[in-house]
Amino acid sequence: MPERSPLMKPDWRYVSTPEMERMSTDDWRLLDAQRAAYRAERQAAQVLRQLEIQRDEPSFGYPVNNYRHCLQSATLAYRDGLDEETVVVCLLHDIGFDLCPATHGAFAAALLEPYVDPRHVWMLRHHQVFQDFHIGEHYDEAIERNARERWRGHPHFDWTAAFVARYDQAAMDPGYACAPLEFFEPMLRRIFDRPPRPVGGAP
Repeated sequence: MPERSPLMKPDWRYVSTPEMERMSTDDWRLLDAQRAAYRAERQAAQVLRQLEIQRDEPSFGYPVNNYRHCLQSATLAYRDGLDEETVVVCLLHDIGFDLCPATHGAFAAALLEPYVDPRHVWMLRHHQVFQDFHIGEHYDEAIERNARERWRGHPHFDWTAAFVARYDQAAMDPGYACAPLEFFEPMLRRIFDRPPRPVGGAP
């Protein structure tokens, strides 16, 4: 018989079938109960680990790698006196930069949407376009520097523009003394300890 993955706790049980469409009501109730405990204990640790594995990754030209960029963004926000939720958003805004560069904003938004204010979710989804404002005309005339203007008047426009200006495009100084990841760990855990808001998708 194929070996099943180990369960996290010795008193947990497996569902009765490996096919979702054949699962019983009792199976789904079992999963709901065990899933909640699993995520409460493991999600924050897995997010931290995903960031931690980038610690020694090389850069492809920026003065700092993505790990240092995320730490600098969060440290700037903390030292500016921003609230804990915003600091964690800054820490994780580029967590998917190397995994899915073209859609890394959407990646971070999907990760944080159940736990943070909608203004942060909107900012994360759109910050890549807002970055183009800071590229400069000398780089590529095909890039529409003012593409962000299509959202001018949106309630979260100003926050997204401010985030990119202060905590993203300028957070690449190799001489900046960042707080270590361990400093932000308790904040991150408190955010992920919040009851998640439903955002759709499979149960």
